[in-house]
Amino acid sequence: MPQIFNLPDVGEGLTEAEILAWKVAPGETITVNQVLVEIETAKSVVELPSPYAGTVLDLLAAEGSTVEVGTPIIAVGSPGESPEPAPVSGVPGVLGEGGEPGAGRPLVGSGPKADPVRRRRRAAPQPAPEQPGPARPAGWTEKLSRGPLGTGLGGGIGTAAQGIAGRAARLAEDSGVWRRPGRGDGPAAPESVPRRPALAKPPVRKAARDLGVDLADVPATGAAGQITKQDLLAHVARLGEPRDRLRPAAPEERIERIPVKGVRKATAQNMVRSAFSAPHASVFVEVDATRTMEFVQRLKAAPDYEGVKVTPLLVLAKAVLWAAARNPMVNATWTDEEILVKHFVNLGIAAATPRGLMVPNVKDAQELSLRELAVALDELSRTARAGRTQPADMQGGTLTVTNIGALGLDTGTPIINPGEVAIVAFGSIKQKPWVVDGAVVPRWVTTLGGSFDHRVVDGDLAARFTADVARILEEPALLLD
Repeated sequence: MPQIFNLPDVGEGLTEAEILAWKVAPGETITVNQVLVEIETAKSVVELPSPYAGTVLDLLAAEGSTVEVGTPIIAVGSPGESPEPAPVSGVPGVLGEGGEPGAGRPLVGSGPKADPVRRRRRAAPQPAPEQPGPARPAGWTEKLSRGPLGTGLGGGIGTAAQGIAGRAARLAEDSGVWRRPGRGDGPAAPESVPRRPALAKPPVRKAARDLGVDLADVPATGAAGQITKQDLLAHVARLGEPRDRLRPAAPEERIERIPVKGVRKATAQNMVRSAFSAPHASVFVEVDATRTMEFVQRLKAAPDYEGVKVTPLLVLAKAVLWAAARNPMVNATWTDEEILVKHFVNLGIAAATPRGLMVPNVKDAQELSLRELAVALDELSRTARAGRTQPADMQGGTLTVTNIGALGLDTGTPIINPGEVAIVAFGSIKQKPWVVDGAVVPRWVTTLGGSFDHRVVDGDLAARFTADVARILEEPALLLD
């Protein structure tokens, strides 16, 4: 009896995941905690270890398919057991021979990513019931006989030509074509055999009509004998027809369809929920960040920071922590019945990754020194860009920073991360003319933006918090207080 490994919940509230890549194959011997598969959840990419040791009997979910939590994804047998598992009974979603539940293997996703590892057993196709044919025309005899593929009309094994004739005869029979007496058992007369149906997409058919081309005359190179646009162009070129008569492809051929799933689906749901449940209020302020830039250069040259990545984002993160300690209501959660003020800061950093926007957070960031915070931010960003952020690192955030300056933007109105009441946007730092002691001089200037849940954060509090963040960027020495 095989051991069935079901897709587990690797994060709080996970309902489904996509199978990205199998790390094992049927017949392979595996050990406990060996990585079986790589999956993508709504939060991150996760590797699943095996809870069993033995032989992989079957992979029950195809790469690229999305499966729900609790769905069987792999069958593991005893060491040395054949990779043809015994029927799995009592497992939800399993069909066996003839479609009976509990007598075979689970159904899995289908489509272009379907994988041979699914090897489902299928019931033998049943012949369609005999349908009455058309009435026999006067002067005509019996229908052409139906024979197996590759045989002549007399039922014996024939040549390739006879096989083609047999297929043509079956087409003739299906369309109710009769033959005259005396024709013998050879191929039907040309006028009695319908032309083969041409397989082509509607845009190709329309282009062929516009050109006056019979698709039955066009050699097909597409999958399953389908005539492609290139086939039609090549045929027209051989006929000497001008190619500019072909019209542009239909709009649907120029539209890429991307399934909404994984991180993108979770981000969309969270942003809609936040934008339409929390009343957003936004504030902006320009800041002279010249001393922040000088401070960053001094840190880079300091022996204690050798090998540590130091950027202006580090100073901003520390400024947000400093300002949150002075204005604790920005580090809270609204629950309708009460406001939960957190006396710790899990600082989220919005990160653009190949799989979409992620917001991992640094746990208890208020306890970290400046150097420790620099190391944590660097590790967080590298892990996110590699798509290896674990679900636990995405949960429990209390306050978020988004560095839109890294994208070359000056400012924006960010959407608050669900469960929080504030987010700070950090714009790009550029040299601009700035008035200092009555004189216009070049200074490093940035724009701070912030969005706040107006149910918790009033305008006065939003202004005070943003001003405190700006004070640190203008004078980082205040962090020593």
